[in-house]
Amino acid sequence: MNRITLVLADDHPLLLQGLESTLISKGFDVLGTASDGSAALKLITEFNPDIAILDIEMPLMDGLTVAKYCMGKGYETRFIILSYHKEIEFIARAKSLNVSGYLLKEDALEEIEACIREVANGGQYFSNAFQLKDVKFAQSSLEKVEALTPSERKILKLIAAGQSTREIADKLFISERTVEKHRSNVIQKLDLEGKPNGLTTWVLQNKHLLK
Repeated sequence: MNRITLVLADDHPLLLQGLESTLISKGFDVLGTASDGSAALKLITEFNPDIAILDIEMPLMDGLTVAKYCMGKGYETRFIILSYHKEIEFIARAKSLNVSGYLLKEDALEEIEACIREVANGGQYFSNAFQLKDVKFAQSSLEKVEALTPSERKILKLIAAGQSTREIADKLFISERTVEKHRSNVIQKLDLEGKPNGLTTWVLQNKHLLK
């Protein structure tokens, strides 16, 4: 059986070194390491590893941007994101890009082998620290956005940019009444009925899902 090939990227030298040593000792084939997103992207495009393990926050390009670029170009590499962020919005953003794994850095050395093997088998893996309900909530939010029409998502992006109903209507060359109708449909689809300023609040909290 061929060994699983990896590329690692993190801008914290000690964590990167520790991760590399741990994975080599467990029999994985580490093809290269990087301390910034640009170098990570170069390694992935050069070696096309089975899995790339990327820090969510790095100089030049963050891990999610690298993953999005590679997936858009059709690379078969699967992605595991390392992060300090436990908030649901980060899980949702990772899911929106269809990354295969999301590990908290505090749990990385303990869970990394199980994560890699699950991802290599075509599955997804999120740190055990995350509650199942949080992952399901993130998935539900993503599915609701994906169910919106292109016009509805465009209007949400303009709301996120702080534009009023009149400004949106002028920009899209439609009537204010049409904008309000779209807003009403979106509120219904997102289950926001009866919440004062519910749509605006939702948009501000979920901008990451609209990218």
